[in-house]
Amino acid sequence: MARALRIGNCSGFYGDRFAAMREMLEGGDLDVLTGDYLAELTMLLLWRTQAKNPDRGYAASFTRQLEDCLGVAWERGVKIVANAGGLNPAGCATAVREIAGKLGLRVNVAHVEGDDLLPRRDELAKAGVQLPDATITANAYLGGWGIAKALDSGAQVVVTGRVTDAALVIGSAAWWHGWEQGDSDALAGALVTGHVLECGAQATGGNYSFFTEVPGMEYVGFPLAEIEADGTATITKHDGTGGLVDVGTVTAQLLYEIQGPIYLNPDVSADFRTIRLTQAGENRVRISGVKGLTPPDTTKVCVNTLGGFRNSMTFLLTGLDIEAKAALVQRQLEPVLADVEQVEWTLSRTDRDDPTTNDQAVARLTVAVKDSDGGKIGRPFSGAAVEIALASYPGATMTAPPGDATPYGVYQAAYIPNALVEHRVVTEDGTTTAVDVTPGAPVDKLFDAQARVEPPEDWGPIWKVPLGSIAGARSGDKGGNANLGVWVRTDDAYHWLEHTLDVDEFRSLLPETAGLPITRFELPNLRALNFVVEGLLGEGVASSTRQDPQAKGLGEWLRSRYAEIPVYLIENS
Repeated sequence: MARALRIGNCSGFYGDRFAAMREMLEGGDLDVLTGDYLAELTMLLLWRTQAKNPDRGYAASFTRQLEDCLGVAWERGVKIVANAGGLNPAGCATAVREIAGKLGLRVNVAHVEGDDLLPRRDELAKAGVQLPDATITANAYLGGWGIAKALDSGAQVVVTGRVTDAALVIGSAAWWHGWEQGDSDALAGALVTGHVLECGAQATGGNYSFFTEVPGMEYVGFPLAEIEADGTATITKHDGTGGLVDVGTVTAQLLYEIQGPIYLNPDVSADFRTIRLTQAGENRVRISGVKGLTPPDTTKVCVNTLGGFRNSMTFLLTGLDIEAKAALVQRQLEPVLADVEQVEWTLSRTDRDDPTTNDQAVARLTVAVKDSDGGKIGRPFSGAAVEIALASYPGATMTAPPGDATPYGVYQAAYIPNALVEHRVVTEDGTTTAVDVTPGAPVDKLFDAQARVEPPEDWGPIWKVPLGSIAGARSGDKGGNANLGVWVRTDDAYHWLEHTLDVDEFRSLLPETAGLPITRFELPNLRALNFVVEGLLGEGVASSTRQDPQAKGLGEWLRSRYAEIPVYLIENS
């Protein structure tokens, strides 16, 4: 079609703002409304619901939203595209049809499937792809062509299982503009746009380092994009909604949960070094110049295994002798923990000297335990922690009563050859159509070296201030790895950042990363650096015992650390 596709987002995760679907549908014109409901952890949560009821396994909040909003979408002619199908896209599609029937609507519903690899376990094993014995979910990240075919068949609602987050936008844009697999630059533009939209309000001021500059933060609106025929896009939001769309908010989201400069996807790879961002008006940022490359020849698979059981107890330590009080608790609980497979003690020194409030006098001691035997670390462990309450350190207090152990999952990424991927569309009449999968190319052919510019001999006068005085950051998780993107607003600031914040300096600012493999990537067009810290999050969010298991606050920790920054950069930030 000649005009740009106007496509919005109403969900960045399972549990996002329920009212966002109606707000996006009624707030202004849209052609397509997407919703991203899946994450690595979500697949595990959906497995638990499906274990209780085989007809479930999809995002129930999506169907509840449609009970409220399907009529509005139908009246306005807005297509709904969502990955809410989770582990059961066919069941989700059936639920949508039932909702339409109750509302007296004739709605064409299609679903995309083929991502679930568990039914093909024996077949894949014969082809050399082995899934771990304890695997409970294994879902390939499909691309967007199934969505495009579903929309081309006349579908008004498309639900998918595990597709890549950006596939919701890629497939919709490919359908709207009639793109083909060879339109790599256009597809890459849609991939980048999809990455901006996929986390909802994170593109409009949510989780933004400079949030004090964002108007209407009390109720931030969700983003939308206008995607042109060549893949160029403009990120914006509905008029009158809270939040902000500027180069900073878009840059921050572009850095979220990425790795190297080449962003891989089943449909196309995008070279993030070619992205150009331009402020095109109030709450309008134009994305252009994105170069598309051949996608990889393997497809990523989200594998969840049942790791065992976990439990934890937290003690509040108040006043003096914090270290001695913590040591006493550890000695007292040592007998009950002697044969537990994994024990982790964490002492958080949140207390202050000469505290003026009770809270300022308190430190927290947490003991987290894991074991293959849930009974061992259930009440026998938590009950033992409570029993010492009157026979331990002065002021002994715990934050919760004793509880049973709970099962946890372990996430790991696997990869299968594209030739083994099945990608299917099931349309309203029940017809199943196979989707061609792009052969792709080996990943190592998609990277090249980056030129370095020599720094000046002298940066001039410096102040020791928080790095966040001039830099923004956004961080997140990819399984057990953490990603942390850092960006600045001026070319001068980037010149300093590029030559100052190397891996060694990064480790010194964040001591918890010491000893872990860290890779740094430069994105000068975005005035940004991206760091990937391997293993910081252990076996992933479902099993991590860190206070911040998804590394959401890692970037803000970095920003709070003091660095020697040239005065002229601080004055001009």
